[in-house]
Amino acid sequence: MTRLALLLAFAALLMGQRDPVLVPEVSQHEIEVRQGFTGTELLLFGAILDPAGRAAARDYDVIVVLQGPSQPIRLREKERFGGIWVNAASTDYRSAPSFFAVASTRPIDRIVDERTAAIYEFGTRYIQLSPSGAIEPGEQARFSEGLVDLRTRQGLYREDIGGVSVSERVLYQARIKLPSTVVTGTYTAETFAIRQGRVIASALAEVEVKKVGFERFIADTAREYSLLYGLVAVTLSIGMGWAAGRFYSWM
Repeated sequence: MTRLALLLAFAALLMGQRDPVLVPEVSQHEIEVRQGFTGTELLLFGAILDPAGRAAARDYDVIVVLQGPSQPIRLREKERFGGIWVNAASTDYRSAPSFFAVASTRPIDRIVDERTAAIYEFGTRYIQLSPSGAIEPGEQARFSEGLVDLRTRQGLYREDIGGVSVSERVLYQARIKLPSTVVTGTYTAETFAIRQGRVIASALAEVEVKKVGFERFIADTAREYSLLYGLVAVTLSIGMGWAAGRFYSWM
C-alpha cells in the first residue's frame, strides 16, 4: 500500500478546500493483451479525506464508473421471414462506449435521484448514446435498450450494486472484471463521493489497454496496410481450404 500512502500524504496538502478530497488509484495503469488473454480483474481503490487530510467525519456513498473508448456502431434488428432470420431495421450511433461498468456502495436509486443518475451516467440505462441522424424517440429507445442488452450479455456492460466497500469512512475499493473481448485504448475510471443525494467530490484515473507481441503486429498491419492485410488473409484462407481438400482426398 506504499502508493496509497503517498497519495494520502499528497492529499494532506490540500488544506484550502471545504469539501472532502477523493484520492483515486487503480491496480494497473497498463493492461497488456497478449495471445491467450482471458481477461483480467481491475482493482479501483483510494481514500476519502477531509481538507486536512484526515479520514472524513461523515459517511459517504461511493460510485465508480469505468468506461472504455467510445466508437461508432451500426445496430441491426433481426426479423423472421419465411422461416429464416434476416436483417430488418437498423440505426447508427456516432459514439457508444465499448465497455461500461458501474459499481456502488448500495442501490443507486437510494443514493441519488433519477436526474442526477442521468447526468453522471450512474447505470447502464443512463449511458449517453449519440444516434446518427434523425430517429423517432420510441425507435431510439428500442435500439438503445437492444444495444445495452446485447453488450450486457457479452459482459461488456455491467452493474455491481454493493460492489464498492468503504472501510473506516476513508478507504474504498471495487473490483471490476474486464473480459477477453475488451478493445484497446484509454479507459477512464471516475469515482464519485455522494452525500444526501448530492455529488460532493469526484476524481479521475486512467487505464491503458494495449496489444503487445504478435497481436499488436497483426493489429498494426491491419490498420496501416489494410489492402495488403486483406489480400494475405484471403490467400491464406484459400490455401488452407485447398490443403484441407487435398488432405481429405488422400484419406
